[in-house]
Amino acid sequence: MHFNLTDEQRALSDMVQRFLSQEYASDARRKILRSPEGWSREIWGKLGEMGLMALQVPEEQGGMAPATVETLLTMGAMGKALVVEPYLSSAVIGTALVRGLGTPAQRDALLPAMATGERIAVPAHGEAGSRHDLSRVATTARRGGAGWILDGRKAVVLHAPAADLLLVTARTAGAGDAQAGLSVFVVPATAPGVKLIPYPTIDGQRGADVVLSGVELPADALLGQEGQAFEGISAAFDLGVAALCAEAVGVLQATLDATTEYTRTRKQFGVPIARFQALQHRMADMLMHVEQARSMSYLAAMHASSTDVKERRRMVSAAKVTVGQACRYVGQQAVQLHGGMGVTDELAVSHCFKRLLAIELSLGDTDHHLERFITESK
Repeated sequence: MHFNLTDEQRALSDMVQRFLSQEYASDARRKILRSPEGWSREIWGKLGEMGLMALQVPEEQGGMAPATVETLLTMGAMGKALVVEPYLSSAVIGTALVRGLGTPAQRDALLPAMATGERIAVPAHGEAGSRHDLSRVATTARRGGAGWILDGRKAVVLHAPAADLLLVTARTAGAGDAQAGLSVFVVPATAPGVKLIPYPTIDGQRGADVVLSGVELPADALLGQEGQAFEGISAAFDLGVAALCAEAVGVLQATLDATTEYTRTRKQFGVPIARFQALQHRMADMLMHVEQARSMSYLAAMHASSTDVKERRRMVSAAKVTVGQACRYVGQQAVQLHGGMGVTDELAVSHCFKRLLAIELSLGDTDHHLERFITESK
């Protein structure tokens, strides 16, 4: 597949990489992780000033959507720098949900502020026991008074502690695993009845379980049409998987670079261990996994906005399987080649390993996407 960047796309990639190399070095990132919030509002604001939040926002609301390649390049750079700000959650998946499901009035009300980073809106979808099945939702929404009342619990909502708004999926009709009857609601994170149970995730990001107890919402909190949100949810999360694959490639490249540099400087028997043939073979295999993941991330990006739903799901899942396998292999080999030092906080490779582990499990693990690929191929 030919993947040639335009001059504008190269300029964007260079700009993002240059900014992150200056503002998001290892020491700066560790300081951010140790802060009470666990992410930097200053960095977030600068990303907004660069226009990166607007890549998935339609032109009518001041954005550049679909900007698929630009999103891929941005996510790759963020992966390499191990950025922990809520870009994937809000600027990609959250924005895609509002864009795909919202009425024109709702898009005008929500997206301009999301495009600048002034408003953070993250999806609250997954639940305990759902096993990555997007249609398996037990949270309920019923009509009450002039609006809606929500009850339920969402699990591992990434960046929920940073969010201004939660885009909560709830069942307004149908059985617990039916695609029909799903709706999305815009819920202020500080609304009465909303309780967040925050915690750090394995890769240093912040997540939370979200408990909804009789949350009363106005009628216009419903995003789009009642009970018809599944296709919009599926499309937004497929876009998120494609973006996550691009981020993974950035992390994989950083992991390979750090490992290559280490083997050139670490000596045994008076010579760098990079000269040992067995280790050269390992690093060659790591490189092959990285390049395969890169190619598949391009494939996912090219199909992420496809109107052919079956083909979109098939290609996105194929990419996630390949990328997931690369995350596991490259991460494990990097730690082994570093020895015991590979899991210490002082080395960047340990942070890369944790992020690769989290990516492999996020938005559907390798087994889930392999099964989906087989199903969509029939």
